[in-house]
Amino acid sequence: MKVNGYKLAKINGLVDAGKIIPVIDKVFPFAQTNEALKYVENGRAKGKVVIKMI
Repeated sequence: MKVNGYKLAKINGLVDAGKIIPVIDKVFPFAQTNEALKYVENGRAKGKVVIKMI
């Protein structure tokens, strides 16, 4: 897969339009980054794992 600005812009438009909706499995605070990585590595995530910075 190569970076393609046109395709990325197209995907961004689909996300903004609500046609692509990411599935968020779990949100971890920044202080629990190690736990978040373990969660992903163990294969338990059924969607995206988010690390909240703020």
